[in-house]
Amino acid sequence: MSDAKGHPKGGQNPGTDRTAASGSDEGVSGLPKAVALVLKPFRVFLTALGAHLLLLVDAAVWLFRRPFRPRLFFDQMEYIGVGSLPIVLLVGFFSGAVSALQAINALSIFDQSRWVGVMVGVSLAEELAPVFAGLMIAARAGSGMATELGSMRITEQIDALTTFAVNPVQYLVTPRLIASTVMVPVLTMAFNLIGLFGAYIVSILVHELDIGQVTGLFTYWVDIRHYVKGLCKAAVFGLALALTACYQGFNVRGGAKEVGLATTRSVVAGSVSILVLDYFLIEILNALWPVASE
Repeated sequence: MSDAKGHPKGGQNPGTDRTAASGSDEGVSGLPKAVALVLKPFRVFLTALGAHLLLLVDAAVWLFRRPFRPRLFFDQMEYIGVGSLPIVLLVGFFSGAVSALQAINALSIFDQSRWVGVMVGVSLAEELAPVFAGLMIAARAGSGMATELGSMRITEQIDALTTFAVNPVQYLVTPRLIASTVMVPVLTMAFNLIGLFGAYIVSILVHELDIGQVTGLFTYWVDIRHYVKGLCKAAVFGLALALTACYQGFNVRGGAKEVGLATTRSVVAGSVSILVLDYFLIEILNALWPVASE
């Protein structure tokens, strides 16, 4: 019922019927809900990507602002570099040994086992060393960063820094990003060296290949360009894994359970980002700096 002016009686909302009718139409068609479900993963991904980029820009800006705290950078370099060195050396040695073993098995079919040094050298320099080193550091140091920052967030230590006029991004994020960007290439070179040593053990000492042929082909075909490509990729991997870890730890909300979930997300997202970036980086680097075939 309504009065003479057409207004509903009894406090009825004039928009209720229209809202219900609209919801009923959407429920029948199902199109808006279906589109939202399809687009939700893309929206979540783009939102997270934008948040990562904003954190990166903020950390880069604070890098050039006072006060400078070099001790924080050195502490993180020690944690990422020295702390991760044993696992990187262990994985590097057996990666080189297994690569050499598989290369010898494949090349011996064509009686070309002397090319094992070239195959192992290029694969280590451009792919295995930067990717495996990045994955190992993401699993060890990246998880540690996310856990530490997440614990600081839920115990309000990050809020306390702000209270004392200390920017938390400058104090916590920037040193970790720079240290990881610097130390992952360093550990990649260590991975290369120990990997070549493992390949030498398998090729020369175990399978008794001619050392002159193997090393001669290696020094002729594997040059500095292969290593520069790998180090460029390693620097990007280091930045990506540290950025992911800091973002996950910085945005923890809740209790200890959320810290564990953030750590898991940090390792998974960091590892996936390394593998995805690997493809695009090698395409870009090959286009910008092709390795001569002569």
